[in-house]
Amino acid sequence: MRALFTLLVFTNSLLCIGQDHGFPFGQVTYRELEIKKYDPDTTAAAVILDEFGEAYVDNNNDHNIIFEYHVKIKVLKQAGVSYGDFEIPLRKNESNKEKIIGVKASSFNFENGSMRETKLDPKKVYTQNLYKYLDIAKFAVPNVQQGGVIEISYKLESPFFRNFRPWDFQGDIPKIKSEYWTLIPANYNYTISLKGNLPLSKDESLLIKNCFTPGGQAYADCSRMKFGMKNIPAFIEEDFMTAKSNFLSAVNFELMEVNRFDGRKDKITREWKDVDEELRESSEFGVQIKRGKDIVDAKVEQLIAGETDPLTKAQKIYDFIKGWYTWNDTYGFYSEFGIKKAFDNKTGNVGDINLSLVAALKYAALDAEPMLLSTRRNGLVTDLYPVITEFNYVVAKLNIGDKVYLLDATDPHYPFGLLPVRCLNGKGRVMNSKDSYWYTIKPSNREKTVSFYDLKLGDDGIIRGSIQYTYSGYDAVFQRKQINKFGDDREYVHDLVNKLPGVSVKKYQLDNPADLKKSVVLKMDVEIEPINKLDGENFLFNPMIKKSWETNPFKSPERLYPVDFGVPIEQITIFNLEYPAQYQVEGVPAKIGMTIPQGGGQFNFDFQNTGNKLAMNNSLFISKPVFASQEYHSLKELFNHVLASQQTELIFSKKK
Repeated sequence: MRALFTLLVFTNSLLCIGQDHGFPFGQVTYRELEIKKYDPDTTAAAVILDEFGEAYVDNNNDHNIIFEYHVKIKVLKQAGVSYGDFEIPLRKNESNKEKIIGVKASSFNFENGSMRETKLDPKKVYTQNLYKYLDIAKFAVPNVQQGGVIEISYKLESPFFRNFRPWDFQGDIPKIKSEYWTLIPANYNYTISLKGNLPLSKDESLLIKNCFTPGGQAYADCSRMKFGMKNIPAFIEEDFMTAKSNFLSAVNFELMEVNRFDGRKDKITREWKDVDEELRESSEFGVQIKRGKDIVDAKVEQLIAGETDPLTKAQKIYDFIKGWYTWNDTYGFYSEFGIKKAFDNKTGNVGDINLSLVAALKYAALDAEPMLLSTRRNGLVTDLYPVITEFNYVVAKLNIGDKVYLLDATDPHYPFGLLPVRCLNGKGRVMNSKDSYWYTIKPSNREKTVSFYDLKLGDDGIIRGSIQYTYSGYDAVFQRKQINKFGDDREYVHDLVNKLPGVSVKKYQLDNPADLKKSVVLKMDVEIEPINKLDGENFLFNPMIKKSWETNPFKSPERLYPVDFGVPIEQITIFNLEYPAQYQVEGVPAKIGMTIPQGGGQFNFDFQNTGNKLAMNNSLFISKPVFASQEYHSLKELFNHVLASQQTELIFSKKK
């Protein structure tokens, strides 16, 4: 009787769980095939008609998490055909991995007035090894056509409980409906967080008795949660934003605690002191720094022999490590190959190179600490408790007196103390010998260009004179990369001048292309033909010879997430033109001055026409890296003025 009662209770629970589940596979309608556009977003290449996901703990198979996914997509435009190419990330570690079970996929199209279904051959689902901790399952839905419907379903089995399967309601195409159901045993305590700005249309929870029966020896109730959204707009990535995962409407889960059936409680979310100890003892992190001191000792000893100034020591060591290694373009805060092997081969990942840098600085008795961070494209990290998998990068934090220098030796174009823009993302976690702490990452310089034009209009209608561009901070890094890309000064200058209408270079001088401590300076003697000649007596001339912005980067009517430039921006143009006395300038533009509230930035545009000399000053200052969404309209208007100033055309006419 007891066995029968157990069976009845469990069967009843499954029946309760199975009611009102998603939508059936393969029931595409003619009405769906006849859809021509999606009225709320007529630009959409495709729209998700229905999407359903469910995650639950399996009673068998080591109690893995099972994730079921089902989606139906309408292809509206030819560009939407690409949504038939599916890639599913599969996490793994040294002992476990996720796997795909039972993929079903079909396309549905009109053919000769009837609906035709083309099914995926299961043998054409394959898995690609991407890197140490990630595989990708791939397949392509056959016969996907514009106007058709794609339908996909699969199960994913995961042994990783720490992060219960998250769900993104929002994606890069709109969705009419999206639902996610979870079934979590009550003895697994997860923190559930809803991200983004969109409201839920469904938010329900109920208790299901005795749904979790591991081994049939114990019973736990389960919490059934249902989350849903309707009419979900596509998430549009704009310029100057960090990872879209920071802003997508989504639901996430983080395992905090497991209550065992024997009364034990396993606290899953560790404290930073636990992570600190783990990293100190890690053969791929702390141990590498200790060993690294012995590996680089001979080289460092030669570098700093007789040197007493700590900053000079640090600069020499930084330049040496940066020049020694070639980065293999792989991120990670762990050493991939081990410092000895990476040092011998002169190549490695971010961890190999920057842990070598920390080790070398420590050998020189400098106060250097490794700092973990997450790059801008990887997303922001959780700072309430340690989630070590959110980090994907490490740099050196060097303390000299009351000054802090953040160092990354992966890119030869960056000077001492200037982090790559990819690293400028919120906070980093500094791992010292005792405990760890958060450190706010701020840019140590700006992106600055000063353009100076000293020109004279001749009687023959040709403008002659000099142009000088001075690039500093992050702009200097970019120009050095461009110079290196072309491999030749002349090719670099030729490419730049090709973007300057009507300009020909008679001679040029490029200063400091390899001296990272100085600005890159390009000086050119030029001739310029006035553009848009009206007739022999009059002509138009645009003094904004080099345009910094082709379009306004802020196009959306609203923005619900911050604008993140990464670094402050400074662009200054000084233009002087002397013209013959028989000419005059008609309609000198009015002065423009605009300031963003709270000192976030400003734009100034001013013309002075005195005698036969014309002077223009044009300056844009973005004084802080990050702007709240409430400041978006001010930024957008500021750039409208910048774009308008670049269209300025002066009318030169001969005096009567």
